[in-house]
Amino acid sequence: MKHTSKGNPKTDQFTYRVTWSEEDREHVGLCAEFPSLSWLASTPQAALDGIRKIVKRSVRDMEDAGEPVPTPLAVKRL
Repeated sequence: MKHTSKGNPKTDQFTYRVTWSEEDREHVGLCAEFPSLSWLASTPQAALDGIRKIVKRSVRDMEDAGEPVPTPLAVKRL
């Protein structure tokens, strides 16, 4: 499957997951590096697209404000 949206190297390296919320009766998109963010959607793909979009906006806002952006877990040295 071809991914048609333009990627962002900074946000593409973050750890995303989608799970089902029985409470909300929707899929929830999450990002490990931004635990306070989530995105509810009716399909798993829409939940993933939504959380990626909000993370991208958050990173842009953090950079504009001169705030540090979290290091992706995949590249963090432990």
